[in-house]
Amino acid sequence: MHILVTNDDGPPSPHSSPYVHSLVRTLQDYGHTVSVCLPHTQRSWIGKAHMIGQTVKPLYYRPPPLSEPAAGLVHEDERNDSHGTTHTRPSSVPGTEEWILVDGTPASCVQIGLYHFFQDRGPVDLVVSGPNYGRNSTAVFALSSGTLGGALEAAVCKRRAVALSYAFFTRNHDTEIILKASRQSVRVIEALWKQWPEDGSVDLYSVNVPLVEGLEGGRVLWTGMLQNYWGEGSCFTEVDGSVDGEVEDEERIREGEKSPEKEGEEGGMLVKGGVHTHKHFKWSPRFTDVYKSVDEAGPGNDGWAVKEGHTSITPLKANFFQAATHLHGGELQL
Repeated sequence: MHILVTNDDGPPSPHSSPYVHSLVRTLQDYGHTVSVCLPHTQRSWIGKAHMIGQTVKPLYYRPPPLSEPAAGLVHEDERNDSHGTTHTRPSSVPGTEEWILVDGTPASCVQIGLYHFFQDRGPVDLVVSGPNYGRNSTAVFALSSGTLGGALEAAVCKRRAVALSYAFFTRNHDTEIILKASRQSVRVIEALWKQWPEDGSVDLYSVNVPLVEGLEGGRVLWTGMLQNYWGEGSCFTEVDGSVDGEVEDEERIREGEKSPEKEGEEGGMLVKGGVHTHKHFKWSPRFTDVYKSVDEAGPGNDGWAVKEGHTSITPLKANFFQAATHLHGGELQL
């Protein structure tokens, strides 16, 4: 197969995008032609957005050679292995492995990867978006996920697509477990391709792979997506002063930790004679709401499967689910 890979975590990095190169290498080892178009930086939680009015510009990333570990797997402060190089112009050497990085969104990467690069490799058979740095199980995660957004963009371009996410439970990212997750993912991707319904009932799959010991011996389950909601209260915390330039740590927020407390965090500056208190707000999502909803829902859904250490597969259509269908065709009485 010719597979286009995108993600929402950006190019390989031990701190924000540790999985993508491992997956690409594993797909190549299984005999697939792999083309890669990624955001040039992390674009998590951006959904299927496009940046209107922006001229999207490419960079060219060259991963390390096969003689070196997969890029992103080893922390930079522990070893000096190359994590690849980025260039402003494409290579002039035929046969160079080169990925496209664009200053856009995962959905934009899909459009650019499908229609503006890689034509010499033939049509793209499948788009794989991920592996995401963290789970995308349950509706609260999935509705904002750039990983799901990339796969949805591929689906509305009439391409088969898989949104792939790795659910981690510890910050000790064992390279052997990641390699096993990559192998598990490729086997799942190949099985889904071979069994893809021909009746149009499925546009894309959301796959969540837990990074746990014994992964390859675990179960691979068909699941529905848990419909859940945020609890009461805001996902933003009021903070004193400017927060310009601050970037959330994906590892920390995916494990549900709160932002460090700051003195005066709930405060603001009241302008005399004004109507509102001047405040700044920091995104501080309450992931405990999500984990609680999984515990309360019981077995059978995607969140439960991941919690139990199973790989979950959720078939999806590229639309918003239509509710209250008994009203369709009727007229709203005003």
